Amino acid sequence: MRPFTREHSVMAPLDRADIDTDQIIPKGFLKRIERSGYGAFLFHDWRFDERGAPRADFVLNRPEYGGATVLVTGRNFGCGSSREHAVWALVEHGFRCVIAPSFADIFHSNALKSGLLPVRLEEAPVRALLSRALAAPGATVTVDLEAQTVGALGVTEGFEIEPFERRCLLEGLDDIALTLQHEAAISAHERVRPQWMPQLSAALPERA
Repeated sequence: MRPFTREHSVMAPLDRADIDTDQIIPKGFLKRIERSGYGAFLFHDWRFDERGAPRADFVLNRPEYGGATVLVTGRNFGCGSSREHAVWALVEHGFRCVIAPSFADIFHSNALKSGLLPVRLEEAPVRALLSRALAAPGATVTVDLEAQTVGALGVTEGFEIEPFERRCLLEGLDDIALTLQHEAAISAHERVRPQWMPQLSAALPERA
């Protein structure tokens, strides 16, 4: 998982509330078995018309917001189903942080496990960021995880994050990497594990 320390970026404003995971990545694109390949379909039904042509008025299709790695949006972002694909699509598209007044709990958890920082701010500062990004396309924001601050418009806002979640993001630790930090202890345990106990890694016997 890519570590997150500090991100300075153009703000991509998506001024909508209750954006669910089927809008983030429609269910028709969930047939892949890999974790990659979803970025091209992010917000597909909003980005493209029925003929597959880009909608010129959608924020992610506008060149002035090109390359944005910080998405600013409305409350209850990521509601709906628990599909991790929504986070994978956002990350693969290039987003490193989503700023909103609130997030669906499962989306929030999935984001943290994939290196996407979900920042909760009060409604007023989020509205100020959205208004600025819409009125002045290309306006930037700085998200500093070490300092736990969001800086824009000459104003700095603090945000809360659990210490363990902060550490994992700063160090780029997903669940597998956290486990591998104990690799020496795991290997030592396996070496003295009684031989009569089931070997989960052993090959299954062939059927007659």
